[in-house]
Amino acid sequence: MGARDKAAQRFRAALDGQRAALGEPPWAGSADPLALGRACALAVVSALRAGLAPQPAALREATRYLLDLLASAAPGRAVEVRVPPYAAVQCIGGPRHTRGTPANVVETDPVTWVRLAAGLMPWADAVSAGMVQASGVRADLTAYLPVVKVRGETGAGT
Repeated sequence: MGARDKAAQRFRAALDGQRAALGEPPWAGSADPLALGRACALAVVSALRAGLAPQPAALREATRYLLDLLASAAPGRAVEVRVPPYAAVQCIGGPRHTRGTPANVVETDPVTWVRLAAGLMPWADAVSAGMVQASGVRADLTAYLPVVKVRGETGAGT
């Protein structure tokens, strides 16, 4: 089994688990990993909007998917975005780091990252509330959020 098939299986299991927790039927859409990743992220957003804790596997996969979208939308290696314990990506153009701690770092928890990436929470609010630690001149993600459009949201990242 290839890496793409394994990714699709992980997404599918996480997505179906989150949909079950929401009282929804299993996913009947595309088995493409990108479609599954988006559906998983949206299922986690639905849980958050309902005031429910996301299922751990779904939160992990949604976090990784949304970080990958950020890295694709803002290619580069000037900023490292960390969402422990699930993933970290380098993004945004500019001087890149090669060793040690990068000059521009953003770190947050998975639930806050999903809220930011989906436009459920403005960047400035998350930073001022201490939910995001951002250091460095390029560590402001306002211009890059949200990374996914969610029905009913108008781009709260600004």
